[in-house]
Amino acid sequence: MAPPQSFLWARRIFLTLLTVFVVLPVFVMITSSLKPLEDVTGKFQWIPSGLTISPYFDIWDTVPLADYFMNSLIVAGAATVCSVVIAVFAAYAVSRYDFRGKRVFTVTVLSTQMFPGILFLLPLFLIYVNIGNATGIALFGSRAGLIITYLTFSLPFSIWMLIGYFDSVPRDLDEAAKVDGCGPLGALFRVIVPAAIPGIVAVAVYAFMTAWGEVLFASVMTNDTTRTLAVGLQGYSTQNDVYWNQVMAASLVVSLPVVAGFLLLQRYLVAGLTAGAVK
Repeated sequence: MAPPQSFLWARRIFLTLLTVFVVLPVFVMITSSLKPLEDVTGKFQWIPSGLTISPYFDIWDTVPLADYFMNSLIVAGAATVCSVVIAVFAAYAVSRYDFRGKRVFTVTVLSTQMFPGILFLLPLFLIYVNIGNATGIALFGSRAGLIITYLTFSLPFSIWMLIGYFDSVPRDLDEAAKVDGCGPLGALFRVIVPAAIPGIVAVAVYAFMTAWGEVLFASVMTNDTTRTLAVGLQGYSTQNDVYWNQVMAASLVVSLPVVAGFLLLQRYLVAGLTAGAVK
């Protein structure tokens, strides 16, 4: 039975408004990045009177954007790899084995997502400073410290999500692998991991996006040499002026890795999130 015309028109109007709501800020960002600074700070115009690509060249000289980009790439990439590797082993152990404290572990892992991240800022700061004073290991102001910090957020969710995905993989596959001579690790890497690729990709995308755009901890736990993109964009604001056209251009440039990764891994991401939600 075909839906009524009123429903079809209501859906069209809603989708049109939603599209405008999503596309309009992107349009303003793109047009502002192609305007001279005086046009951006002056009266707003929907159609730019003059276009220039100089902001996309100036962003690399106004602030050390390349250094910030490399810091973000190293921190986000390392945090993603560590989160995925640890989560795979932890989720496999919880999914396939029974041990004392299993339920407490899973509940504890999930409950960590209930607390806002700002509650961990001061404790982590004090821990890093005390470790540095006692051992000489500089975690505060270093990339390693920031990677560990991001693991405290991405790892619990990654473990919880992969537990649900591994539970959806039939245990008969484990038994078949053992019959073929595989041990627990062999079954994990040859059978379970290939079958759980969508879930692993979803976890990797989540961990990367969490680290790539994080501002609060990056603004406190970094210094001039380890500053990331999310914090480095503040450098386009000076005491005398704000380079809005360069801010827009830099925002578009730093968004490209996340957008490109999402488009390339979209089908795996949707499959992984759906399986995790159903389980």
